[in-house]
Amino acid sequence: MASGRDYLGNYRYVRLIRAGASCQVWEVAQDQTARRVALKVLQPEHTQNKEEVQHLKHEFEVGKMMKHPNVVEIYDYAVDRGIPYLVLELINGKNLKLVLRSGVEPLVPHLTQIVEQAAEGLNHVHEKGWVHRDVKPDNFLLTENWTVKLIDFAIAVRPSSGLAKLFNRGGGKVMGTRSYMSPEQIRNEGLDMRADIYSFGCTLFELVTGKVPFTGITSDDLLMKHLRQPPPPLLQINNQVTNEFNSLVQSMMAKRREDRPKSMADVLKSLRKIRIFKAKKIS
Repeated sequence: MASGRDYLGNYRYVRLIRAGASCQVWEVAQDQTARRVALKVLQPEHTQNKEEVQHLKHEFEVGKMMKHPNVVEIYDYAVDRGIPYLVLELINGKNLKLVLRSGVEPLVPHLTQIVEQAAEGLNHVHEKGWVHRDVKPDNFLLTENWTVKLIDFAIAVRPSSGLAKLFNRGGGKVMGTRSYMSPEQIRNEGLDMRADIYSFGCTLFELVTGKVPFTGITSDDLLMKHLRQPPPPLLQINNQVTNEFNSLVQSMMAKRREDRPKSMADVLKSLRKIRIFKAKKIS
């Protein structure tokens, strides 16, 4: 850390797991028990940034109510020497975006398990009454034994009321990741769980093709495609995908939320009934 000290609170730094624009994630050992957990710590230049501190506090408030094998467990929020941090379950593994850098092929034998677990985790977040708002491969960790964990609740929101939807007011600034944002998120309308279903559809698209559904010359061009352009059929990119899985992903990425599955529970039911890939012919 920039402070040069080995501890934060009663946690001893062991190794840096990853560093992002606003946060670092460390593996640490707890003094009293030597238990290994993870600390999510604001980058030194952000420790006085009220918005970033609020995001960290909010992530704790949302995450502390999640108890599911496919959702990261968040234990505590604290501040030491002016440094805010979260204490989380330590997960040894990579996020799905990093895993995809090696291509889709290594995932294929495990993809049904990965997709169902990811859906289970997101469904749990919805059952607890939250829209995640940043569903993407980067926010699903894959452990060494092929268990999936949904992470990062920093920008999660409660579903908008009927009145907010009626007047198309989401409130605040548009937040999310451009390659996975639903049309209503881009328009800053009131959101419900179907915004996450769209983003999860984009995630499934990438998991079976290795590509995001849309790219653009500029960020505005990319967002316009989410608003207006139908996603290419999965079968055009990977002809081993079944028609049923292709149809499910296309429905999840419908431009109008009314045309998407009503809930992640419905998505899960569909996933359990269909195959992702065609059965290979025996010669």
